Amino acid sequence: MTTLTDRTADAPLTLSATGGIDRAAHHRMDEAWLAAAWSHPTTRAFVVSGGQALIEDRGDGRTELVLMPSFDAPFTEAHRYFLGVDEDGVRYFALQKDALPGRMDDIARPAGLREAGVLLSARDAELMTHAVGLENWQRTHRFCSRCGERTVIAAAGHIRRCPACGAEHYPRTDPAVIMLVTDEQDRALLGRQVHWPEGRFSTLAGFVEPGESLEAAVIREVAEEAGVTVAEASYVGSQPWPFPASLMLGFTARATSPEIQVDGDEIEEARWFSREDVRAAIESGELLPLSGISIAARLVELWYGEPLPRPGRLPKP
Repeated sequence: MTTLTDRTADAPLTLSATGGIDRAAHHRMDEAWLAAAWSHPTTRAFVVSGGQALIEDRGDGRTELVLMPSFDAPFTEAHRYFLGVDEDGVRYFALQKDALPGRMDDIARPAGLREAGVLLSARDAELMTHAVGLENWQRTHRFCSRCGERTVIAAAGHIRRCPACGAEHYPRTDPAVIMLVTDEQDRALLGRQVHWPEGRFSTLAGFVEPGESLEAAVIREVAEEAGVTVAEASYVGSQPWPFPASLMLGFTARATSPEIQVDGDEIEEARWFSREDVRAAIESGELLPLSGISIAARLVELWYGEPLPRPGRLPKP
């Protein structure tokens, strides 16, 4: 079965490749262990703020997350989140602050996941994705949804506990399906959202509703957005998408009818593309390249059969 790590794509799916981090969740409630881990000389930490962290270009083609020994970390007025342990026993923490520290040198700069995700190693991308997801949840869920009391952080950043009613609240993840739909001619259905510029097309996607299976969500979303009836929804792979708190679940599906009728609310235009259509449209500039960080690009590449061509880098026929 074709997977998202096959050589039909440039690299394993961004933000999904394992970086060798054991989240070690059994330590999150062990305050003595966490204190000892924070004090260990090999422990590394980084600051996350507003979905950004500091990264640095090493000059040899590598870009790294700016990690510092925990005893050098700006811990004052910061929330500390335990992220896990790597294969060498190094512990990692993220510090949530209202602002990133000043640039540590001439090559360090702030970046969000959309930029950093395609530059960082699998380990650093995994750490940053975990930290950004926790930071967003912590910033937006400060009060108890049961009684309205301000909650406190527990479990090294993975629980918010209400001191008034005792309720425990956990990080939120919203499942969303994203699907590459093909017809009987093996053409791909791509749509353009209403707020996107001309030429930006991608796969259809939408959130899973309460009480709904993933396969049912695929069928419903394609029908709602493009008016196309589909069947044979097959799971391909997933990608964490903390923008702000989603998990993208990739599918392929087969259309039972080629007629398109867009909803006009989310999707302004949708078209069937053959592989030749995609190549010609990218070459002419009519079709903008899909974002390299997104699972959408990998789904399209799986159908296309090889990495998508890029303007200016198209091989000769």
